[in-house]
Amino acid sequence: MLYLKILKDLPASKKLVTQCLILLFPHLLVAQTGGEYIYQFLNTPTSARQTALGGKVLTLTDDVNQPTWNPATINQNLSKQLSVNYVSYLGGINIGSASYAQKINRRLGTLQGNIKYINYGTLISANENGEETGNFNASDIAISIGYAKRINKSNFYLGANLKFVNSLIATYNSSGIAFDFGIFFYDKNKPYTATIVARNIGTQITSFNGYNEKLPFEITMGYSYRLKNVPLKWYATIDNLQKWKVGVPNPSNQTSDLEGNTTTEKISFLNNLFRHIIIGAELFPESPVNLRIGYNFRRGKELELQNIRTFGGISFGFGLKMNSLKFNYAYSKFHSASNVSTFSLQINLDKGQRGKKAIRY
Repeated sequence: MLYLKILKDLPASKKLVTQCLILLFPHLLVAQTGGEYIYQFLNTPTSARQTALGGKVLTLTDDVNQPTWNPATINQNLSKQLSVNYVSYLGGINIGSASYAQKINRRLGTLQGNIKYINYGTLISANENGEETGNFNASDIAISIGYAKRINKSNFYLGANLKFVNSLIATYNSSGIAFDFGIFFYDKNKPYTATIVARNIGTQITSFNGYNEKLPFEITMGYSYRLKNVPLKWYATIDNLQKWKVGVPNPSNQTSDLEGNTTTEKISFLNNLFRHIIIGAELFPESPVNLRIGYNFRRGKELELQNIRTFGGISFGFGLKMNSLKFNYAYSKFHSASNVSTFSLQINLDKGQRGKKAIRY
């Protein structure tokens, strides 16, 4: 693997701290299984609304953050919408992002842009004996721009994102380029929407220490349904369609016999199937106050503990709309000892559209 090759070439004073950093990074691997890919932070949600609904909603048409995950949702109603987001992540990691959309004209449509930055803080360098030798920093940044277009005389929309990525670990630097492609079905007269998205199609431009790695490519389907007589909207996502076996055995589910032999958890067909599914629900979706809840089956199974209810995989939050401002908050549970808080503030900078009913395309 890449990190073993990097360690081989590193001076002794940096080997231990690099190993520690690699152990820290898997906490960010929330959307791609196995930790086999680089730039995993691309799959870390920073929108409070998306996080509260399970972390991978793909069908929101009134949130300027959504096109970062599904470019086909870009529409003219997002024009002049600005959102700033902050995530208090695991291990004291800070994540910030901002999204903005601008309508070019009626004929050409709307562009959406996003920037995401992750700061891992100042880390202590130490040698193999545990002696401190100094400090170093690590960070990730991604900049994206997206565009969508309606297929003539249909209710289908096509969209694409172009992303530039850069990662820094001590004196090591890596950059890359990636694309997202989505197709989205939307009909204002229908209570449902559906989409399929291929994300993170790309390559490294420059790699860590000369060893190339694959980007966290995935294919995901999303669906939403708005109930007719109840102010409730359901969301469902099926992720990692490009890979069937996404289940990772949970060490806490190992069993041991009298001789001390351990048996690793066996993941059944049904168990593995559910680990592809994320669900969410939004109460009062079109009101000034919204309540949201979501559940990520894979995260819940892989972080559960025996005989202890950890509520891992659950997320919830709320939204408040005040004139041109929307404030969203999300709380997501990873483990009994870890949780994540996400804050989003969305601002409508188009005075002419304030208070008007949203129009889709």
